[in-house]
Amino acid sequence: MQNTLLMAVEFYKDNTGTDLPLCYTRAKESNTNNKSMLDRVKQVLPQIAANAEQAEKLRHVPDENIALLKKIGLHRAFQPKVYGGLEMSLPEFADCIVTLAGACAGTAWAFSLLCTHSHQIAMFGHQIQDEIWLNNPDATASSSIAPFGKVVEVDGGIILNGEYGWSSGCDHAEYAIVGFNRFDDQGNKIYSFGIVPRQDYEIVDNWFAQAIKSSGSKQLKLVDVFIPEYRISKAKDMMEGKSAGADLYPDSKIFHTPYRPYFASGFAAVSLGVAERMVEAFKDKQRNRVRAYTGASVGLATPALMRIAESTHQVAAARALLEKTWQDHKLHGEQHHYPNAETLAFWRTNQAYAVKMCIEAVDRLMAGAGATSFLDNSELQRLFRDSHMTGAHAYTDYDVCAQILGRAVMGMEADPTMV
Repeated sequence: MQNTLLMAVEFYKDNTGTDLPLCYTRAKESNTNNKSMLDRVKQVLPQIAANAEQAEKLRHVPDENIALLKKIGLHRAFQPKVYGGLEMSLPEFADCIVTLAGACAGTAWAFSLLCTHSHQIAMFGHQIQDEIWLNNPDATASSSIAPFGKVVEVDGGIILNGEYGWSSGCDHAEYAIVGFNRFDDQGNKIYSFGIVPRQDYEIVDNWFAQAIKSSGSKQLKLVDVFIPEYRISKAKDMMEGKSAGADLYPDSKIFHTPYRPYFASGFAAVSLGVAERMVEAFKDKQRNRVRAYTGASVGLATPALMRIAESTHQVAAARALLEKTWQDHKLHGEQHHYPNAETLAFWRTNQAYAVKMCIEAVDRLMAGAGATSFLDNSELQRLFRDSHMTGAHAYTDYDVCAQILGRAVMGMEADPTMV
């Protein structure tokens, strides 16, 4: 750790001509605890699970949940070490989100994105990174990256107007990453991202959903917002190691990677966590279940045993597929090796197929769990709803992903309409 800090001091002096800010020394403090991050998550899990019902009523992550997760340092998972971050491996991080999702899927969904956006920010130039993390080392960003906004090119940047939906965790973020299209001299689209501070946009409370309720995935409204060039990056550059921050952390094991797999890692992790919890909740319910009209024991009857057996296998298969994929992400990053198009297609579609398996496993159990499982106070119905929402994201839509992988394995060009 001492060597890392010395390198950080030398790096900062070389690039800015000044001494390293005091907050960088927090990296030493944040790494002195030998307890794994997963163990720390498990410690706060009971409180987060106890807040799950209230979180749904709030329609955003409770402040207590955010405070608990920041106290254990999970928000620093993908923050550069020179700012006090942890630079965790993707498998380690994903396992934390899986575990968290079993307690509250909305909290896991929103918080995972607040974490992974730090990985994306680290690919911007040092000026915006300093602006964010020197002022507040605990700062995070939400996002809305579909290019909804209208861009006007001006000297030194752009003026952006637009209404950006689905910004999970925005109530707890100090910044937002938004997507938009610029155009080159030939009229070609350049899909880009811009980082916007909280004071430059309005949060519109329009998050009224039937699942993942506590994610607080509200709308961001931008009116005549100026975004300077140093806060802008091309998406393509972030996928190919050509962004302004590409060479800032030469010894890092996580930043020599495309941004998108890290950004999207939480979606399947949440789905897996929900499915694993559904298996446990179903077993707990079935052990003493009797049929109301006859008094016959049905919880441990053959049909119930067959359902739990197949869903257990299916969820285990989903975990195995995801763990292999996350490990592949990790190895590519450690080797500073960017994946080819076919590998990227597998990474993208493996996630969606795992989500598909998790939803099927949950559905099988819910179909045999009895009418009381649909009552509002039943954990099973919440898990059922949340599970289906994990497959509704554009990145986990298997109808799209099957076409993407089919084209890749047959050696066809990627379809630009499928992202």
